[in-house]
Amino acid sequence: MKLTRLVTALALLAGLTAAAQPRTPPESRPDFRPFVDPAVRTLRVEGMGEAKAEPDEAWVDLAVETLGTTAKAAGEENAKKMERVIAALTGAGLPRKELDTRNYSVYPEYTQPDPRVEPKLRGYRVTNSLSVHVRELPRLGDLIDRALAAGANRVDGVRFALSKEEAVRAEALRQAVERARKTAEVLASALGVRLGVVLDASTVAEPPRVYPARMAMMEAGDKSNAPATPIIPEEQTVQAQVTLIYAIEGTR
Repeated sequence: MKLTRLVTALALLAGLTAAAQPRTPPESRPDFRPFVDPAVRTLRVEGMGEAKAEPDEAWVDLAVETLGTTAKAAGEENAKKMERVIAALTGAGLPRKELDTRNYSVYPEYTQPDPRVEPKLRGYRVTNSLSVHVRELPRLGDLIDRALAAGANRVDGVRFALSKEEAVRAEALRQAVERARKTAEVLASALGVRLGVVLDASTVAEPPRVYPARMAMMEAGDKSNAPATPIIPEEQTVQAQVTLIYAIEGTR
């Protein structure tokens, strides 16, 4: 009798515990997919779309590197040069809000290591990296030249982008859907069936495919009458993939 009561109590407790746990709605689970009746005949197709556009903005990564006998001396010299670089860019009409510090580092430098001799401190190297957002691409080369003339001694890269990427992505999706639909029509015709409504649709949009900038730097010497450094942006490519599931309504 006591054993029966104990089993009944444990079962009741387990039922109450299960009832107290919150239930997760199926649509909020990461693996949830819209229900497709297995009795319904379906046709699953995929389509790829690609759209290209000329970039209309860019980011230039500039840097000022200085070497001093002490960290303080190297830092002070670096600050002076970077202020001249910023002044040159803002003086050319670039808003200060378009300039961002990407990195600032100070580290010691030693003589070449020799296993027989203890390394000696040569000094300290300070690096200040600046990201410059340029919205007028025709001015890109001139702004780089101004920064170099003012004291920047490193150009780490030029990155192009699309300010209206959504429109390009929408065109890639439209092409992907159109190609998927045509594939479904060809398959249905070959199979001798009629396509019904779209039961499910999913998509994967890839980020823009960025190509490196082609840049020709000026040679050393008198640059007073030299043209600006030519910067040739590459097209930006956006890809999209869609998956469509059609219902099959019957034979033709």
